[in-house]
Amino acid sequence: MALEVFSLEFVQHLAEAYGYWAVLGGVLLENTGLPIPGETITLVGGFLAGSDDLRYEGVLAAAIAGAILGDNFGYWLGRWGGWSLLSRVGSWFKIPEQRLLQAKEQFSNNAMQAVFLGRFVTLLRVFAGPLAGIAGMPYSKFLLCNAAGAVVWAAAIVSLAFFVGRLVSLEQLLVWVSQFGLLALAALAVWGLAYWLLSQRRAPSDV
Repeated sequence: MALEVFSLEFVQHLAEAYGYWAVLGGVLLENTGLPIPGETITLVGGFLAGSDDLRYEGVLAAAIAGAILGDNFGYWLGRWGGWSLLSRVGSWFKIPEQRLLQAKEQFSNNAMQAVFLGRFVTLLRVFAGPLAGIAGMPYSKFLLCNAAGAVVWAAAIVSLAFFVGRLVSLEQLLVWVSQFGLLALAALAVWGLAYWLLSQRRAPSDV
């Protein structure tokens, strides 16, 4: 995880030194696909707001802006060159193009839910934007789901750190949030596997 590269002490130093700009920049870079602990920086920002070192509204606005801008950048990267890159990576791992097209279609069918709910899922938060661009999701729909997801996610994370951070340590709060993200990722993986198995069972009867 990104926090293994950037220690909590370093993230706290950034948030204390640069305040809202650290939150905005961290979330923006994470959502463009870089290994930056944007969620952790947001939690630290909310924690500092709860300690009256920052303003709640400022941290919330910075997190929302960073999430929207970062995902928009990722979307257009996926839209302009994502498919060719994905096809090239698929050829390296011997994945047939037909399989990639099927995955692209499946994401397209659930793009709105993926962009909105992906905010709360580890890894999907980073890749939802580029995948939406690759799948050709209409930009107007992406913008709506992206903005709505950014507002709900930022409000939940900042409020959690602001209020619960007064009762538990920041380290414990980070553990809880990380565990939730990993559980959500595991649930998504199980759902994807079940969907694939069911589609494989139905395939022979369709021939």
